[in-house]
This record gives sequence, C-alpha cells and structure tokens, in this order.
Amino acid sequence: MRSSTENGVSDPKEVRSFLTGDARVIAPLILGSVLTHHSDAGPVSVRLTEVEAYMGPRDSEHPDPGSHTFGGPTARNAPMFGPAGYLYVYFTYGMHYCANIVCGPEGFPSALLLRAGEIVEGDQLAAVRRPASKAHKDLASGPARLASALGLTTADTGRDALASPFGLWLPRTPAAAVASGPRVGVAGPGGSTEYPWRFWIEDDPTVSRYKAARPRNRTATG
Repeated sequence: MRSSTENGVSDPKEVRSFLTGDARVIAPLILGSVLTHHSDAGPVSVRLTEVEAYMGPRDSEHPDPGSHTFGGPTARNAPMFGPAGYLYVYFTYGMHYCANIVCGPEGFPSALLLRAGEIVEGDQLAAVRRPASKAHKDLASGPARLASALGLTTADTGRDALASPFGLWLPRTPAAAVASGPRVGVAGPGGSTEYPWRFWIEDDPTVSRYKAARPRNRTATG
C-alpha cells in the first residue's frame, strides 16, 4: 500500500486517527477506500462502495438497536469495544462471514460493516473464492461475498486491518455522489428510516440491492 501522497493516505497512524471518529461521519468518507489482504494465496484488494454504520449499547450515548453491541459486551463483539482500525468478523446464518472495521475511541464501540466493493487487485483469486459469481461486479457485491473474496473468516476477528497482512488506503477526495438510507436486513427499529446509516456510491454497479429484514425476535446483524 502507498504511504501518504496527494492522491491518498495509507499511513497507519493517519488512517487510525481518521477511524477514531464517529462511524456515521466516517461512513460516507471511507467510500472509495481500498482494503487489501495479503494472504498466503496472494493479495486481493477491494475498493469499498457500500458500508453501514453501527453504534453502541442501549446505555451508551448513541444506542443502536441494530448493533451487536446493543446488549453490552460479549466474547463475540469484544473487538468492537477495542481500538479503531481492527477487524470484527462474525459468522451468520450458519454459512456466511461478514467483516467490519472498528471505529471510534477505544471503549466506545462502533463499526462499519463492509457491505460491497469492487475487486481492484487479485481478480483471479477472488473468483476462485467466489465461484458462484457470474460477473466481476458480483465478486464483492454484498457483505458475505466481500468477506469471502478477501479470504476473511472469524479467525481474522480482532486483527489489525492497518498492519500486515492487511492495509487500508484512504482517498483524499471523497466520493462525488453518495446516497444513504436504511440498513439492509436489520430487524426492528434498527432497520427503520430512523437509522439511515447505510451509505453507498450512487450508480456503482457493485452496490448490493436493498432488502428489508424478515420479521424475527432478535436484533439483526451489525
């Protein structure tokens, strides 16, 4: 990854400082960033085109009923209570991994769910990992596809996304056309228009399609 240049920033100290802010403010600004994972199989890089912000517990300053932290700290969501820039990867529906980048000051949990992106390096490896994808634009279109294309699993939860074998490059110029709306598949109040914390680059072909949550009795993913 490149260090600080006129075109972008990848210096870990600068990136981490950026990520310690409010996830809802960071979300539209991080679109267009490139996350890379250098695995033993090779590197894969994805340009982020869609993210969702998730905030804190019910007793916090910014309670979020759609977040995994809403009920308080657990062994599973512990990375979200840690320092900014680390990964929170969870397993859902018994078949999928979803990846988040932790935001905010340590002890004040928030994160960005990486919902979709464009593979800009390692196309062939991403395609091997995503054999069901019929087109390049589909390789990382959706959080489970994105995590799979990058080769991320729960073994990566709690790892630093700003240190080897990972890297995050931030563009100095924000994406020109950013839209926002309700989060995808979040049940209950957290999935309503009161929480328009899904952000995406308008008209980008890799952005996933919106789907409302099916009614259920537990909080949705975050």
